[in-house]
Amino acid sequence: MATPAKAKRKPRAEPIVSDWSWHKLRTKIHAGCFLIFVVAPFFDVMRFDIPRQRFYFVGHELWISEFGIIFFSLMFLMFLIAAAAMLYGRVYCSYLCPQMIFSEAFMRLETRIFKLVNKKFIGWSKKTRTIVSRAVFYIILWIASVFLAFIFIAYFVEPRDLIGRLLTLDVVTAGGIAGAATTAITFLDFAFVRLKFCRHLCPYGYLQGILSDGTTLLVEYSDKTQECIECKKCVRVCPMEIDIRDGAHQIECIHCAECVDACEDVLNRLGKPGLIAYSWGEQVGMLAERKAPWYYRLGLRDTKRWVVLLVLLFYGSGLMVALSMRNPVLVQVAPQRDELYAITDQGEISNRFRVKIANRGEETSQVIISVHELPGARIANLENPITVETGEVIEQFFEIVAHRLGPSPGVNHFRIVSNSLPDQGTQTFEMTFIMPTKEAQP
Repeated sequence: MATPAKAKRKPRAEPIVSDWSWHKLRTKIHAGCFLIFVVAPFFDVMRFDIPRQRFYFVGHELWISEFGIIFFSLMFLMFLIAAAAMLYGRVYCSYLCPQMIFSEAFMRLETRIFKLVNKKFIGWSKKTRTIVSRAVFYIILWIASVFLAFIFIAYFVEPRDLIGRLLTLDVVTAGGIAGAATTAITFLDFAFVRLKFCRHLCPYGYLQGILSDGTTLLVEYSDKTQECIECKKCVRVCPMEIDIRDGAHQIECIHCAECVDACEDVLNRLGKPGLIAYSWGEQVGMLAERKAPWYYRLGLRDTKRWVVLLVLLFYGSGLMVALSMRNPVLVQVAPQRDELYAITDQGEISNRFRVKIANRGEETSQVIISVHELPGARIANLENPITVETGEVIEQFFEIVAHRLGPSPGVNHFRIVSNSLPDQGTQTFEMTFIMPTKEAQP
């Protein structure tokens, strides 16, 4: 009797070994963002100084009188965020957003405290361990909230001044009240709200939904050959508590790629690639396309994106030019026309002027005022040069005096020139000098 041939077993696939992890990348970026968040106000990278009415941007000190440049700077940042949303979706939320960074950090801290207490004090009752774990976590969270509130308020109040307020437990002035309120809000946020804010309240998710199109970066699940083993690890690791298999356009998805790592971790052990990956739109292809040009892999896949990039570069270049062209020492000169002219005891004619000087630079400056194109004229009642300390604003009145036989009767046009040292800045002001007419002369 013939025995049937044994069915050949399909050879077991070798596991796929990969050292890459989106989670590790996010952790490193989060650490970098935290460091930037802490040190930025101390180096004036970008902050408002509300008491002094200053705006600091990439090392430049902008005064409130320079509202045009301030508005230009803020609009550039808004356009940058909008452009990032169009190209890369909600990657900002998962990689750069402070709410996400600190929420995940405190969630991990809470989990580690619970595990440590349960391991070290196994003899205690479950209720006692829970109370102790929460008490330890809330104490650490309160201390961290004070620190984070201090850093946040330092973006609006000079940090050294803020340290003094903190050491004296100031809760009377506006800065102290703001610090105390921010501490309380930070504690409540990261103790109870956390990622609920991202799921239900954050407006950026809705903005991204408006700006995205068919080639915006997504996290996409694709299983055309039915390889999914229904382990649901992708669901368990999702911080937003969604199932990526339900679609790539879920507004709660923040593109953190935790599900990507989870799927690859499971299927790579079976010798299969993961079913979830970053993709430039559902029909455009995966992020790791090797044959595509470099600009395709960066997301520049159509004319609209190139236009956005060029506008962004043009906008940023214009902002840098505006910042580089601003004078560290701002001089303003205006005539005082409460009286048109005055006749001195020596019979000379004088016109009264006002000069306002603001030193927006980082060192003491001297300003020299001179008169041009007005024959026989001189400056009187003015200390020349004028010394202006850093951050100081000086307003003075002076007279320009001319012999009655010098300028022509009536209105004479001339120039006042200011030269500031050591920055060698020069500003010119077109002015008029009024002489009495022949009929008005005594």
